[in-house]
Amino acid sequence: MSSQVEAVILAGGRARRMGGEDKGLVELKGQPMIRYAIDRLQPQTADLMINANRNQQAYEAFGFPVFCDEQEGFHGPLSGMVSALKRTKGDYLLTAPCDCPLLPTDLASRMVAELESQGADMAVASDGERHQPVVLLLKPELLDSMQAFLDAGDRKIDLWYAQHKVAVVSFADQPMAFVNVNTPEQIQQLADSLA
Repeated sequence: MSSQVEAVILAGGRARRMGGEDKGLVELKGQPMIRYAIDRLQPQTADLMINANRNQQAYEAFGFPVFCDEQEGFHGPLSGMVSALKRTKGDYLLTAPCDCPLLPTDLASRMVAELESQGADMAVASDGERHQPVVLLLKPELLDSMQAFLDAGDRKIDLWYAQHKVAVVSFADQPMAFVNVNTPEQIQQLADSLA
């Protein structure tokens, strides 16, 4: 039996470099950015949910469960991951940011294969040079460890996952896969490159 993977799209940040606009709802070529992430992840996963700390109604319009961080204030992606791990019913939870419109269409299958072949606790995606710490495949039993890390006041995802056995999954064959958009200028550049 193949493993059931659920996904969460993380749209809970402040988007300071985007002038405070909600990044998932910023348009790229006429579509909200989160739409691209949904279209990439939905065919790969059994279920999809969205972590958003504002504009919940706008996100609910996409037809997936929407929830905010349980921890008050903006504590970064780990806080959204903790809240998602509490909700997942899958064997694995795949996490991805809302501002990566070109995520691999084989992300889930390759992450699961590598995690299982290495007997790892989780998998992290890599572009071949750098880890993409918000693109993770997590076992639900990692919740307590992640919660304890957050409760200690820590925020850096890579410091947390360094405590565990991690499979690094290279997507060097897809150099644009993890292009993420942080500024209006980057949106325009990406729109031009996709033209």
